[in-house]
Amino acid sequence: MTQERTLDGKYEVLQAALNERTRRLWAGTEAVAYGRGGIAAVMRVTGMSRNTIVRGIAEAAAAHPLDVARIRAPGGGRKAKAMLDPGLKQALERRVEPVSRGDPESPLRWTCKSTRRLARDLAAEGYQVSHRLVADLLHELGYRLQANRKTREGSSHPDRNAQFEYINRVVSQAMAGGQPAVSVDTKKKELVGDFKNGGREWRPKGAPEEVRVHDFLDKQLGKAIPYGVYDLARNAGWVSVGVDHDTATFAVNTIRRWWRTMGRPGYPRARSLLIVADSGGSNGSRVRLWKWELHQLACQTGLAIHVCHLPPGTSKWNKIEHRLFSFISQNWRGRPLLTHATIVNLIAHTRTTSGLKVRCELDAKRYPRKVKVTNAQMEQIHLRPDAFHGEWNYLIRPG
Repeated sequence: MTQERTLDGKYEVLQAALNERTRRLWAGTEAVAYGRGGIAAVMRVTGMSRNTIVRGIAEAAAAHPLDVARIRAPGGGRKAKAMLDPGLKQALERRVEPVSRGDPESPLRWTCKSTRRLARDLAAEGYQVSHRLVADLLHELGYRLQANRKTREGSSHPDRNAQFEYINRVVSQAMAGGQPAVSVDTKKKELVGDFKNGGREWRPKGAPEEVRVHDFLDKQLGKAIPYGVYDLARNAGWVSVGVDHDTATFAVNTIRRWWRTMGRPGYPRARSLLIVADSGGSNGSRVRLWKWELHQLACQTGLAIHVCHLPPGTSKWNKIEHRLFSFISQNWRGRPLLTHATIVNLIAHTRTTSGLKVRCELDAKRYPRKVKVTNAQMEQIHLRPDAFHGEWNYLIRPG
């Protein structure tokens, strides 16, 4: 009995550190070392079955023991469900990739691709699977949870790259001559009020700022329309926050306010102004009101205004997007835009380590839509198209 008590003490110390294989080997070696009645003694101490102890003795005495990293011999354990039912994977693939994607008559539409729904559909055909097994099988088949990726830009103009090179050349010439060159655009319109704003900010744990569940326009607070002017040479921006409509009149009035506040003091000897803009929106290349308002601005300032539009479908390459607007979005992430004053304050306090400075003002004027520009007005504009793609590049002279 003393020998058995010693065996019991060993097992009590070691059992927490033993896995299935090492427990088997330890039991086998102890049974052999115990001598006559060893198997019975190990059975009483450990509660293991005779067959397990006998297998441990055999493995310990084997000429070719298992690899150190293995616990069981190859093929040990319960067979995988997919091995027991070879048609399971094929049945799953038929539902994930139907012949007609999104077709109402297909076995599964895109909106139904949850693992639980797939498991239920497979169970209806006689396959007993859980949603976790479905997820494992999808991984084995090479599927992963993925979001949409914006990569398709649509049809590309054959002179797209040439237009980019032309803009780069014109901007470089303007900056070398000490003339202002700006990038302009409208930032995404924002709802004003206690609405959810993307991103996160540091707050006391368990105390997130509470916002509305639904993003419906508050007619009293309205919306905010930030239109920006970014000075390419001075790394400085101006933003007017409109409250009415994003029209060409609003866009040019923002450029006018920038010129009076930041442009003229920064470029006292300027004779011209280069504007780089998208091809669409309020400053689109085909918008007659845009050209008429620029004519008005040229007459008021005495500047020759040279406009270069980015090729269609390339608005994301506009400098103002990633040199100004992206930092504004970072600065107010996770903060509800409660009032127009809040928006103006957050934009005005946007700074970067590269030295970006931003000024911002509220523009409370009304800008009616669908303002018509007559042919007679268009004839008053001193517009000279450039030799290269005059529909994208043109000069508007004062007078």
